[in-house]
Amino acid sequence: METKTVLSHLSIKVGECIKVKGKVAPDAKSFALNLGQDSSDLILHFNPRFESLGDSNIIVCNSKTRGEWGFELREAKFPFQRGEETKICVALDGEEVTVKMNGDQEVRFPNRLGLGSAQYFSVEGDISIKSIKID
Repeated sequence: METKTVLSHLSIKVGECIKVKGKVAPDAKSFALNLGQDSSDLILHFNPRFESLGDSNIIVCNSKTRGEWGFELREAKFPFQRGEETKICVALDGEEVTVKMNGDQEVRFPNRLGLGSAQYFSVEGDISIKSIKID
């Protein structure tokens, strides 16, 4: 079941963290978190894939500029389990975005767009959201 939550007109600044609590679907194929100006300009597309697009248990990160995807970075750390609750913290700084997963693992992705703030955040795919908080 595909779900989508979109938050726009935000003011997420350098140093702030978007905390997402959710539960991964028992039959999850993938889910994604997107941070940026809008859906066409993303600082970060964070996409854990359980079984999707030929990938298994890998996190794919990318950016998007004017609707065009950049080069994917792939991360083998995969702390997510189907049917389990998860906590994710997405923090922006001028050089990179840090994604902390379940408190003990993290992925760093370069801020290719060089933006110091974000107005758009979305969650989609096989995860049900319990809460989203900006600290």
